[in-house]
Amino acid sequence: MPQLSTRITGLNDGGSDGWDVFYRARALVAAGHDITELTIGEHDRRTDPTILQDMHASAVGGHTGYAAVPGTDGLRDAVAARVAERTGVATTRDNVLITPGGQAALFAAHMAALDGGQTGLYIDPCYATYPGTIRAAGGRAVAVATTPDTGFLPHPRALAGPARGARSLLVNTPNNPAGRVYPRHTLDGIAAVAEAHDLWVISDEVYDTQVWDGAHLSPRALPRMAARTLVAGSLSKSHAMTGSRIGWLVGPEDAIARAAELATVTTYGVPGFIQDAAQAAIARGTEPETDVAAPFRRRRDLLMRVVAAEGGEAVRALPAEGTMYVLLDIRATGMTGAAFADALLDAEGIAVMPGESFGQAAAGHVRVALTVDDARLERALRTLARFARARVPA
Repeated sequence: MPQLSTRITGLNDGGSDGWDVFYRARALVAAGHDITELTIGEHDRRTDPTILQDMHASAVGGHTGYAAVPGTDGLRDAVAARVAERTGVATTRDNVLITPGGQAALFAAHMAALDGGQTGLYIDPCYATYPGTIRAAGGRAVAVATTPDTGFLPHPRALAGPARGARSLLVNTPNNPAGRVYPRHTLDGIAAVAEAHDLWVISDEVYDTQVWDGAHLSPRALPRMAARTLVAGSLSKSHAMTGSRIGWLVGPEDAIARAAELATVTTYGVPGFIQDAAQAAIARGTEPETDVAAPFRRRRDLLMRVVAAEGGEAVRALPAEGTMYVLLDIRATGMTGAAFADALLDAEGIAVMPGESFGQAAAGHVRVALTVDDARLERALRTLARFARARVPA
């Protein structure tokens, strides 16, 4: 067999892709075990039937051929209007590329920003695909570490050194896995570093409808930042459309035109009937988005109450201002996040993600996805707290 490229064999830098516990939990479910899965951001509700009806009507109506690669004019206009309304930044269809999900948008953004061997920065902890996405685009993935003591918020001083010679900086607010909504002063610091070092800021904003405290602010909305910011968005989280693979990249017109050329030689667009359904979903306004988000706010509050009451010194919930996740600090047990997650799955049939899946900054933590019904979540949290308390060294 001919040798594989170093680009594809090096996506995970010789290590795991971070999803080991998730894969093991799914294998146990397939074997008939009763596992409470608190791993990935998959809603416990399905896509709204009206969206599926729109999708079906479009497909039956004939929109099953090749769709325009940058996206249909109708959907690009709808996304542009949505972005302009929510950020205050003038946006037209020429600023929008429709992609098969937010992940494809992140890849396209890094392909636009990086030449081979150039440095792409990302904030640690991060969504597990980030470093691999940078490497897939030919870049050198460099983590900028944060700490639990600062709530995992990046500080300009920590960014300034790695930014020298870099070409891009990937940020995520509301943040997965930490649940933080970046405040204005954090984003101003990021913008200052980006301007000083002529960086592209690549902003993953797929959780923009899941904000519990504070307000979402896009880096693209800051002064002078629209010309150097590429924003990934999606309907996966806002409309429970994870499997529909419908997202977008927003940025300067020339960058979007070039990214559309990339789409021509990679994805070749998104099915037209899915785009039509997405356009109709956006047209229904914010009420469906609020409805989809509501359980996660409620479950965030439930988690905070249970962990505060039963976690003792063994487990502490970090403040979660948004998203469908909460990080739990289990360092008092003396266990790594990976060891804790493996042991919890084996002993109690509860699957959580190790903090180390998201970077070394979150070592000694586990991420809980708020993706099961309230009663089952509460039982799992009480069990987790009891499990953690039993492992605190005497």
